[in-house]
Amino acid sequence: MPSPLLYRYLIDSIDNNGSRGITVKSGDAEIKLIAVRKDKQIFCYHNLCPHMGVNLDWIPDQFLDTSNNFIQCATHGALFQIEDGHCISGPCQGQNLSSVRVKTDEDYFEILLR
Repeated sequence: MPSPLLYRYLIDSIDNNGSRGITVKSGDAEIKLIAVRKDKQIFCYHNLCPHMGVNLDWIPDQFLDTSNNFIQCATHGALFQIEDGHCISGPCQGQNLSSVRVKTDEDYFEILLR
């Protein structure tokens, strides 16, 4: 089994109540992720809508609705809860974004991919 990949970022690299796209490499493959910050908590998901498999952003680093309370798919407007990636509105209602394991300390967050 290959060893897990660990990526480390400053929490302050994401505005509070903001989001950021992160692209990591695994061998030759690029993996696109979403990181969302609420206070000092970071939530991370694969940047793929469960409805059509498209990226969620239409402008780089913009993944949230206008209220900054939900992750929003730019293609069909589906809304996902930030805390668990659960779709509450749109064509994939009831489905979830694919979460990524995140660990935080005082200043940094780490993304662990397997």
